[in-house]
Amino acid sequence: MNVIDQNFVQGFIRMCSDGYRQGWHERNGGNLSYRIRPEEITDIQDQLNEHGVWFPIGAEVPSLKDEFFLVTGSGKYFRNVELDPENNLAIIKIDETGKNYQIQWGLAGGGKPTSELPSHLMNHAVKKACTKGLYRVVYHAHTTNVIALTFILPLNDEVFTRELWEMATECPVVFPDGVGVVSWMVPGGAKIAAKTADLMRNYDAAIWAHHGMFATGETFDSTFGLMHTIEKAAEILIKVLSVRSDKRQTIEPGQFRQLAKEFHVELPERFLFDKVECKS
Repeated sequence: MNVIDQNFVQGFIRMCSDGYRQGWHERNGGNLSYRIRPEEITDIQDQLNEHGVWFPIGAEVPSLKDEFFLVTGSGKYFRNVELDPENNLAIIKIDETGKNYQIQWGLAGGGKPTSELPSHLMNHAVKKACTKGLYRVVYHAHTTNVIALTFILPLNDEVFTRELWEMATECPVVFPDGVGVVSWMVPGGAKIAAKTADLMRNYDAAIWAHHGMFATGETFDSTFGLMHTIEKAAEILIKVLSVRSDKRQTIEPGQFRQLAKEFHVELPERFLFDKVECKS
């Protein structure tokens, strides 16, 4: 079976298409990466090129040495992934130092992996460590309503988490650890990669102010579902705020605690602070 027909590649392609159809990937916006399982590499080993040039990652990820990743290409459009996967995706290998990568498949027309590769790999390294290797997907999208909220909410984890949790009962169940927030930084470099990776030690999602969001997970479905849930909560909040600046009623801290007990999740108390709102 060729590379494109592999289940993990088909799942990757579907996620790219689903994200594009949500409107999260204008032009060449957004990127996706998947840490490939050893047995999946074994199935396609004879189709990989092990003699290519090694390029610097721009970050050091020694815990990912000798790992393989399927990634979107820099400047590539999500809308084109399902039409021509081999030209828009790449399988890369990390060298034994964790400082360089080699393209072993894909980007048939030339090019390089996503410009956010340092952020992706540093996030992978963190999630591999804190989930005992379970997490394999890192997803970056330009989620419209989340971006809009970064212009009007304070850029801190507690406020964003609480406001998003209040928008739908499922939210604290889907992301009980909350969300992290990165104030505006130039994307694509080591500094924003390090800041995001630091947040990923505590969260599965991190918001980049005025830019978009990163989500991580064990599977394509769980990662896309996390992104989708947070963005939908942001959409509800935008609609609420467009009608009035305060909420007449909402989910209160005691109700969150009751929800946590019923659904067997732990909600950090720092997100359940008392709020003073005008209810007229």
